[in-house]
Amino acid sequence: MSDLYQSQRAMRNMRQAAMQRGVIAILDVGSSKIACLVLRFDGPEQFGAKDSGGDGVGSMAGQSSFRVIGAATTRSRGVRFGEVEAMAETERAVRTAVQAAQKMANVRVDHVIACLSGGRPRSYGLDGQVDVQGQVVTEGDIGRVLAECEIPDIGEGREVLHAQPINFALDHRSGLADPRGQIGATLTTDMHMMTVEASIIENLLYCIKRCDLELAGIASSAYASGISSLVEDEQELGAACIDMGGGSTGISIFMRKHMIYSDSVRMGGDHVTSDISMGLQVAPAMAERIKTFYGGVLATGMDDREMIEVGSNTGDWERDRRTVSRAELIGIMRPRVEEILEEVRVRLDAAGFEHLPSQQIVLTGGGSQIPGLDGLATKILGQQVRLGRPLRVQGLPQAATGSAFSAAVGLSLFAANPQDEWWDFDIPAEKYPARSFKRAVRWFRENW
Repeated sequence: MSDLYQSQRAMRNMRQAAMQRGVIAILDVGSSKIACLVLRFDGPEQFGAKDSGGDGVGSMAGQSSFRVIGAATTRSRGVRFGEVEAMAETERAVRTAVQAAQKMANVRVDHVIACLSGGRPRSYGLDGQVDVQGQVVTEGDIGRVLAECEIPDIGEGREVLHAQPINFALDHRSGLADPRGQIGATLTTDMHMMTVEASIIENLLYCIKRCDLELAGIASSAYASGISSLVEDEQELGAACIDMGGGSTGISIFMRKHMIYSDSVRMGGDHVTSDISMGLQVAPAMAERIKTFYGGVLATGMDDREMIEVGSNTGDWERDRRTVSRAELIGIMRPRVEEILEEVRVRLDAAGFEHLPSQQIVLTGGGSQIPGLDGLATKILGQQVRLGRPLRVQGLPQAATGSAFSAAVGLSLFAANPQDEWWDFDIPAEKYPARSFKRAVRWFRENW
């Protein structure tokens, strides 16, 4: 039996134990900020992947079962492209955020569920088929059909982060969310598997361990942002969520309420800031302020006349009182934003996004707040684009309701009601995809 499979099950059991105790922390480790939410759960009865009320694989039921009782964010240090780069600095930032959120919640937290945006995600679509000989489909049959999915060679040094059955078919009836209890001869499934670089998960795990916290679950930020920013019919009919963070831009495509594809572009809002910093020769902190207050991507005639003071304190009188027009600022910002969106379009095309029944695109994340971005994105991506804010959840402070908190809010929903992953089912040991999966599990064997 695979160690990867076992350790994911162990995390899920730990999550359920934390739920029963009633509190769990959510940690979004990003390149520009680290956000922590402390959640209080009302009762253990709605937890467990299997008890989601019969609507099978991954409904968002049970959202109302928690409230946010603590929230904190701190400037991220030591994280680049959504990956831990300087361990001690990241550890300090994580501790700061967790301690501040605990203080607000007035409760100690031992378990966290974390999300990460780096790791160069890759998506695979797998399928499996088993014979059920006209019997009632059981839990065991689902385990068997998932074991039949041929695992591709995911490459050295990569790990499976998500593996979710998206669709079941029984004989000629496809599109079943949950075939258990139904009668048929042949059961088939489609599964989406997402892998990331193992070292990225290792570093995050190690960082959380150093903060004296237990990891009770891990998810991709792009997936979490999609859960919180796409409305139900977008998740059902086909939509892409573009999560523009500081260091990277995550892409997730949803269909039939499941993520079916994920990718990322290693550029984000911080790259726009550093362009401004270089272009106007100001400190990064000043560039960030200018971007936030005056930034944009679409210039009008007015922008030539609107002057922005680019003050600094070098002691050089001329230099400290410079002004630039807003049009100049837009001229610096727009090429980089266009470059990010062009890269996103390449990824969406590669995923075959245009073949989905609906092609809504939702922009979210802190980087999506640049005025005029939705208009520019519509031009470049050629679809209907809207700006997405995360769903409202109980107790969330006003300051944490913006699009910069999409991943953190999505992760809360994921914690309350996780979608079934293949390690939630008993996979028959003798059917276990042995050879192809051995490499993918070595790391877990050594680290758990």
